[in-house]
Amino acid sequence: MNRILHILILIIAGEMVFGLPFHTARFFRPTFLDAFGFSNTQLGDIFAVYGITAMLAYFPGGALADRFPARKLMSLSLFATAAGGLYMASFPGGVEMALLYGYWGVTTILLFWAAMIRATREWGGEYSQGKAFGILDGGRGLAAAGFALFAVGMLSLYLPADAQLASDAERRAGFRVVILLYSAATAAAGILTWFLLPRSGNSSGGARSDPFSGMMGVLRRPIVWAQAGVIVCAYCGFKGLDNFSLYAVDVLGMDEVEAARFTAYASYLRPVAAVTAGFVADRFSASRIIGIAFLVLVTSFGTLAIAAPSAAWLNMIYANIFVSFFAVFALRGVYFALLQESNTPRHLTGTTVGIVSFIGYTPDIFFAPIAGRILDNAPGPVGHQHYFMFLAAIALFGLLVIFTLIRLNRKL
Repeated sequence: MNRILHILILIIAGEMVFGLPFHTARFFRPTFLDAFGFSNTQLGDIFAVYGITAMLAYFPGGALADRFPARKLMSLSLFATAAGGLYMASFPGGVEMALLYGYWGVTTILLFWAAMIRATREWGGEYSQGKAFGILDGGRGLAAAGFALFAVGMLSLYLPADAQLASDAERRAGFRVVILLYSAATAAAGILTWFLLPRSGNSSGGARSDPFSGMMGVLRRPIVWAQAGVIVCAYCGFKGLDNFSLYAVDVLGMDEVEAARFTAYASYLRPVAAVTAGFVADRFSASRIIGIAFLVLVTSFGTLAIAAPSAAWLNMIYANIFVSFFAVFALRGVYFALLQESNTPRHLTGTTVGIVSFIGYTPDIFFAPIAGRILDNAPGPVGHQHYFMFLAAIALFGLLVIFTLIRLNRKL
């Protein structure tokens, strides 16, 4: 029973900590842009600030995760992140929002990310890494979609039946409620984490070694760099999902509430995809599942890059949207299972996660600015086609990287 409770807490905390900086823009992109008066380019640049501070936080965050209890690190992270939501609800300007996202880059990563990954790896043990990370990411997806649908319902209460007729005041009032809901949920996750996660620090036993002393050894392993490359490409695919609600408005003709609801429903594929990929990875290997997922993304993103917004293409568009979501979520469900496959020492889990994440999550810096400029340079369907072409190229590169990683694994 305790094991079930512990993974549930990791799931809830692991998703809600990213609710304010990411869910508000992913599920409510058109409303977010209108409420704050931002263009896609401006929002992309704000996300780049998050990416820079997050990148700087991965290294020390990994070392902290190898030395201090996950319960303390994660709780403090959740409370600090929730506090930022109160400021976001005042609708600050562009510079102030950039500073807020820079703050969130620290609060969500320095004290949280590596601690959560280490706790999940220990929960999975030696033979269930795919299952552990699949359940974690699948559960996070279920939490994200469920809470997003609740928030969509609250937003709809503040908008007229035809959301396109909403005034700026109505849109801001509704979105303020969404922000405050995410702030409250994040703080509640912090309370649950503090009281229900184990008080022990590390389960590996023995004296704690200095993780900084092993950092150079980790950096000298080519397979660590290959794993980081896999995460770069997979995370670009995940970041790519952020614009699907805008695609639903610009290309599929939905209003902003319908688009948010559509994206939330699509996110229900995350638990199915992540858990399925995790169990299959334990049966075969995480690297094989990752290779198949990248191949699927090359095909699905490539199809969306040439699809025209017409009745003849409509069924194909919807099919490839859901296939893309499924493949991206499958990737997220298993790419940290590569830690076990690459024989990462348990006492250096946090340090390795910090290094891999430092490189792997650099899309937080460059992806949104590039995507924003692609969409703003060719507004409407053509811009979205160019965007999917960009995503297909990244997925193809990911396929090449995973083949390299498989070859390196065979030499271990």
